[in-house]
Amino acid sequence: MRIYDRAKRIAVVGLLLGSLMLIGCGQKTTGGAPLAPEVTVVAIQPGDLVTTTELSGRTSANLIAEIRPQVGGIIQKRLFVEGSDVKAGQVLFQIDPSLYKAALDNARAALARSEANLTAIQLKAGRLRELLADKAVSQQDYDDAAAALKQTQADIQYGKALVETARINLKYTTITAPISGRIGKSGVTEGALVTAHQPAALATIQQLDPMYVDVTQSTSELLKLQRHMEEGQLQRNGASQNKVRLILEENTAYPYEGTLKFRDVTVDPSTGSVILRIVFPNPKGTLLPGMFVRAIVQEGVNKNALLVPQQAVSRDPKGNAYVLIAGEGEKVIQRPLVLDRAIKDKWLVSSGLKAGDRVIVEGMQKVKPGVSVKVVFAENGGNKSGEIEKSTSPAGKIDGGK
Repeated sequence: MRIYDRAKRIAVVGLLLGSLMLIGCGQKTTGGAPLAPEVTVVAIQPGDLVTTTELSGRTSANLIAEIRPQVGGIIQKRLFVEGSDVKAGQVLFQIDPSLYKAALDNARAALARSEANLTAIQLKAGRLRELLADKAVSQQDYDDAAAALKQTQADIQYGKALVETARINLKYTTITAPISGRIGKSGVTEGALVTAHQPAALATIQQLDPMYVDVTQSTSELLKLQRHMEEGQLQRNGASQNKVRLILEENTAYPYEGTLKFRDVTVDPSTGSVILRIVFPNPKGTLLPGMFVRAIVQEGVNKNALLVPQQAVSRDPKGNAYVLIAGEGEKVIQRPLVLDRAIKDKWLVSSGLKAGDRVIVEGMQKVKPGVSVKVVFAENGGNKSGEIEKSTSPAGKIDGGK
């Protein structure tokens, strides 16, 4: 009886195990093929893009005048406040004029003496000319009188020149501002001895409105820009082409736009770059000479710019950029890219994409080339034509993260 019960129990357990195996097999087979992974895509569309480049440089005054004495002497007075604004013609320093006043008086006296002799010599020469016609005097006597007259006239001209020189030297004892602007610290004090054309400036005046900003651009970037213009990839942006924005040292935007004036014609051999000069208004005196700034210069307009989100771009072991695309039949395709630059959170694509490509931006880890996927479009739907944001990021090598 016990053997019968044991066999019965074994049969029941076997039936239960068989049922469970059949149920498991049925669940595995009834689902059919595994579901395709879901990925999020954006449709790439071309649009207008104003491309810019960010160049670093320093500010400089548009006019600089170093004040140096043109005559020597003792400084009697300093007639300005250091760091203040001065006007052209304003008196800055007064040199002791005593010696120069005496020199002027001496020159005037010498001139008066020559002019006093002129009348008598002219009369004498005239009388001898009449007597010579009557053979009453010799030719030699007349020649001597004529020579004395010319010498006196020359002495008068020389005396006038000495008077003018003395007058100018006396004027130079009063040192005035040659330009309007802001004057810096004084290099001398009252009682100091100065000499004519000394190397050390007495003070420096700088005109700060408008202000120059000199930035550098590498020749490689310049040649690349010219090539893009010639190939039609970039077009000039009309009147705004030469407008420049400025970023200050604390990473804030300067409120006034500048104007690009010119590119230098000489390349610096040590850096391989050229200088671009930009003029900015500076009515509030915010910009000071020597400040480090960054200028955002417009390059042109790309009429068919293609932007791809940075999160969609991957790199192979060699560092080459690529994206995954949902192609025909919802099959994943790997597409190599040539990238130009970063535009905020996107890459500007030089080649590798075309309008309408569906680039995978989410779910890339779950798929590989050749796999079928379920496509879901991102909420923003990608950039539409004419809706691409303007670039505020610097141009440069994409590997540099600019």
